Amino acid sequence: MANTAHQPLAERLRPKTLGEVIGQQHLLGPGMPLRIAFESGQPHSCILWGPPGTGKTTIARLMADAFDAQFLSISAVLGGVKDIREAVDRATSARDGLEQRRTIIFVDEVHRFNKSQQDAFLPHVESGLFTFIGATTENPSFEVNSALLSRAAVYVLQSLGEDDLKQIVARAQAIQAVPAIDATAIDRLVAYADGDARRLLNTLETLAVAARAEKLDHITDEWLLRVLGERMRRYDKGGEQFYDTISALHKSVRGSDPDAALYWFVRMLDGGADPRYMARRLVRMASEDIGLADPRALRLALDAAEVYERLGTPEGELALAECVVYLAIAPKSNAVYKAYNAVRALVKTDSTRPVPMHLRNAPTKLMKELDYGKGYRYAHDEEGGFAAGERYLPDGLEGQVFYEPVERGLEIRIAEKLRELRRRNAEGNG
Repeated sequence: MANTAHQPLAERLRPKTLGEVIGQQHLLGPGMPLRIAFESGQPHSCILWGPPGTGKTTIARLMADAFDAQFLSISAVLGGVKDIREAVDRATSARDGLEQRRTIIFVDEVHRFNKSQQDAFLPHVESGLFTFIGATTENPSFEVNSALLSRAAVYVLQSLGEDDLKQIVARAQAIQAVPAIDATAIDRLVAYADGDARRLLNTLETLAVAARAEKLDHITDEWLLRVLGERMRRYDKGGEQFYDTISALHKSVRGSDPDAALYWFVRMLDGGADPRYMARRLVRMASEDIGLADPRALRLALDAAEVYERLGTPEGELALAECVVYLAIAPKSNAVYKAYNAVRALVKTDSTRPVPMHLRNAPTKLMKELDYGKGYRYAHDEEGGFAAGERYLPDGLEGQVFYEPVERGLEIRIAEKLRELRRRNAEGNG
């Protein structure tokens, strides 16, 4: 048996069978999609989409083992067309050799490959030379070529839960890779990992080395904080301080204080918050608190998130900081947010009101005979492109107003336009 003592902890604990995989039971549990794929005996190309440390590489390797396939891994961050060609050559040799083995080509961070690099896989996927598995942390709808995406199933992996991460700690202890750990310290480790198994395993390995150096057989919360430093003490993901700080950032942006907003933003980063999480929060602020008062804010937030993905830390964080300042000084409106919630509340409790006859589609003769679409006025043919007096809400909701723009930013002009349209509607109904 090979000596594994010097292998990284993540490698020593890597699952050897599907039954050993922690988490992702919505894909790997009995009767679930990936379990069915494994049991079918026929591999298929797929995209594994999920946050870091959720088991994408592990699942790809298990698939290769399950089908006795050659497993070739390419990093889209470091690789290029040369690596793709070499993988194609090896897949051809495996197919045409004495053993006639299948090949699974795993591309990590596939979204980093450009269009031509992704296109290089297409003819070989179609010919069946190899099974393609791509791993990505980004939405494949935007980051993977449609041609490649149409030939691969997409499986969405989820961040690991607290119980999943605690199982990993228990397994590390079971093979005596780490000493005993206090329950409070385990809770802190799990919170710090934030659903990322790799981050947890790397942290456990750091602790094990430090514990051996100090000849400790027991890890306390106090010692954990001392070894891992101020960062873990201040970043209490899932704890009160974390949510208090993000709340302070959000309220500073809403309150149009760029200095306070920037301060809380940097406090979050300094405490170990994931910049991607911060980017998501900024997108939410742009849509919830600024909305149509300045529609550019949402675009800026999305652009800042993309810049971070391209540059990473620390350069990409400057783009996020720029977004924080812009959101803070932008005109504020929650009019769309309020209108959306009001409509959601109504639809949830209201009856299913029928679509008015004049708004219904009439693709067949029978539907036209039943007056589907009868009397509908085509707005483009009306004066000013507006059918004054036309009704679009269902019966019983005539005149209902959900969206009321504020007198700030672009919504000043939107409010003026709506007042004019409503005046013309009133005259049209008169």
